[in-house]
Amino acid sequence: MTLCTPNRTPNRPRVQRPHSPPGRTGRFRPAGVDVSASLAVFLIALPLSLGIALATGAPLQAGLVAAAVGGLVAGRFGGSPLQVSGPAAGLTVVTAELIQRYGWRTTCAITALAGLAQLALAALKVARSALAVSPAIVHGMLAGIGVTIALAQLHIVLGGTPQSSAVANVLGLPAQLADARPAALAISALTVVVLLGWPHLPGRAGRAARKAPAALVAVAGATALAVGAGLTVPRVDLPSWSSHALPGLPEGPVLGIAAGVLTITLVTSVQSLLSAVAVDKLVAARPDRGRGVPRSDLDRELAGQGMANVVSGALGGLPVAGVAVRSVANVSAGAVSRASTMLHGLWIVLAALLLVPAIDLIPLAALAALVMVVGIQMVSITRIRTVTRHREAVVYAVTLTGVVLVGILEGVALGIAVAVAVAMHRLARTRITREEREGHQLLRVRGQLTFLAVPRLSRALHQIPAGSEVTVELDGSFMDHAAYETLNDWKAGHLAHGGAVELTGPAGGRITGAPADRVAGPESGTDPAAGGSAAGASPHACCRPWTPWHNHQCAEPPAPPAAESFEEPAAEPPAPLPTAHQLVHGIGKFQRNTAPLVRDELARLAREGQTPAQLFLTCSDSRLVTSMITSSGPGDLFTVRNVGNLVPLPGEESGDDSVAAAIEYAVDVLRVRSITVCGHSGCGAMQALLGAGPEDPATPLRRWLRHGRPSLERMVSRRHAWARISGRLPADAVEQLSITNVVQQLEHLRAYESVARRLADGSLTLHGMYFHVGEAQAYLLSDADEVRGYDDVFDSVPPAVLAARAS
Repeated sequence: MTLCTPNRTPNRPRVQRPHSPPGRTGRFRPAGVDVSASLAVFLIALPLSLGIALATGAPLQAGLVAAAVGGLVAGRFGGSPLQVSGPAAGLTVVTAELIQRYGWRTTCAITALAGLAQLALAALKVARSALAVSPAIVHGMLAGIGVTIALAQLHIVLGGTPQSSAVANVLGLPAQLADARPAALAISALTVVVLLGWPHLPGRAGRAARKAPAALVAVAGATALAVGAGLTVPRVDLPSWSSHALPGLPEGPVLGIAAGVLTITLVTSVQSLLSAVAVDKLVAARPDRGRGVPRSDLDRELAGQGMANVVSGALGGLPVAGVAVRSVANVSAGAVSRASTMLHGLWIVLAALLLVPAIDLIPLAALAALVMVVGIQMVSITRIRTVTRHREAVVYAVTLTGVVLVGILEGVALGIAVAVAVAMHRLARTRITREEREGHQLLRVRGQLTFLAVPRLSRALHQIPAGSEVTVELDGSFMDHAAYETLNDWKAGHLAHGGAVELTGPAGGRITGAPADRVAGPESGTDPAAGGSAAGASPHACCRPWTPWHNHQCAEPPAPPAAESFEEPAAEPPAPLPTAHQLVHGIGKFQRNTAPLVRDELARLAREGQTPAQLFLTCSDSRLVTSMITSSGPGDLFTVRNVGNLVPLPGEESGDDSVAAAIEYAVDVLRVRSITVCGHSGCGAMQALLGAGPEDPATPLRRWLRHGRPSLERMVSRRHAWARISGRLPADAVEQLSITNVVQQLEHLRAYESVARRLADGSLTLHGMYFHVGEAQAYLLSDADEVRGYDDVFDSVPPAVLAARAS
């Protein structure tokens, strides 16, 4: 066993080019799981592509062209191996407006030009800039598009024809309801019922039936009803491919065409990149953790989407973008390479050539109902809850309303304007209050001190009587240079007139001994929220009032005299607070500063329950802050702490099953994906274990430490090699035993039936970890050949251990 630091990368042999299927050569040899995944995606894509083409008013074949090109071109050259591209519902409104205004041939040319624009953006490597757009704006845009789609398709569901805008569709709905066609309504109703009810079929038969995509079953059922009952309804009519319309030279005003190119580029790029990021998260959440599937290269993905749009436009297809529904189906089906995406495009081509008679039987009302449901689902309740939780509901609502009433570009522009206004409002929302207590002036500043708050700050400061004693309480995480200059200039003037000034942090702690140039501002570039120096923060790191985690027991050190310090140096450091006061003091700081930041997240966890990713078993040592060394937050870790991070073998806890119960609950109920055993340097339990003698009294601590005796036996045994830490041997016997104990407790874990079962099916992994407290360095356990040459540390090992090792 060898301990290695996670930030060191060992030498590895050359790997294949990025995003190629793992373990394969350059020849196209799809895995069996890719073939099955491609068929699942194809069965979803075929009816959706026809429905989206119908909704845009484009030739129905254009949807098949876009689906095929999205699979073959974007699938081959894109940077997200498992993302499926094709005609997207989010582009329906844009494409329909372009077709209505400029005609189909010019729309194809606009699509190709948008693809060229995407290629140019990819060459500039600006893909990640698209992720800077607020999610509230993106979700609001998609929701607005969904509402517009649903309103238009509702007219076809009722047997009529949609109008040119969402407002016109709403105004024309009463007349359409009065003139509804029973045949179209019956077919649409059946489609909607099957589409919504199919995923919820109960029982074993229902589970087997649900393997067929709901969209395909709904459209097939509606087609069977229309054919079997002899209903006279409009149906799909695929013309001969020989008469398929190809693009022509753009005809129309230059500015209008440029706006169309910009809109297609913006919508397809943002949707594709956000979808690629979502696909990465889905892949990482699979039981296999996406082993062998590379993460998305966003610039390459943008280039792949650009190539696909150029080809689709040139072949007379709809605009192409990465689509969530088909991508989710691809990931859920277990695809492991881009072969599944490309094969789905191949099946689309074969269907367009060989299944035309069957496709021509599909009623248009069934496709309209399918797209209408997709449009409604684009108004996601989950996303609404998310933006509300992050206080961006106004941005979402304005974007949605703007897209429905005005247009996509205008709606997005309105959303961006409102998002900027909300951000400025939050930045400028600083509360400044002043009160007098027995002749002592108290000025409280709540929020960020930026130049926007300087006028109010200056007004409040100059209302303080000259020569008075003043306490300025700064409760914020940032102060810019303008605010600092205002505060510092006022302080100098107030002191010159015989006054006294004390600056305190949010909990009333003094800000002492900090020279003026330590204030966070443009020159220093520090952000106190990130642990840098706050305005006037003490150089003693643990006493910085804005540090999110610090030792509340530390005392402020005496500050050296400084001409520009905010406060005269204290004569003596204050004594530490009594224990009870420390607790109350810490709770008060949590309620004032931390609780508002985590309340929404904790409320979500309270509603949804805990779903931690791993069980973290570590020592009770107070120096081990698990959330800090793992960069985790609420709900991430299911933590078990005990003296010595011990895992008693099953049946050996003598009536105390606390550790076994925690393991069973984490593995079988919470379904954690990994278990980590973490030891640490200077472990008191390991020291006690090394120093234990046979005549020691059987105290509770001694009885508990007997579960660590196998670790001691493993260390002195010659059958097991001693571990190395990044190439060096342990410094002493305590460190060696601490590391050996981690290895031994991992062996104990494997003896638990629930753990062994999950390890066998590959849904659980075990990790060993060692944390060196003094170095603040974490080491992960890795397998290696047996380590030789451990004589270097024999002089630091107790003679009894050496004797046992040599015997």
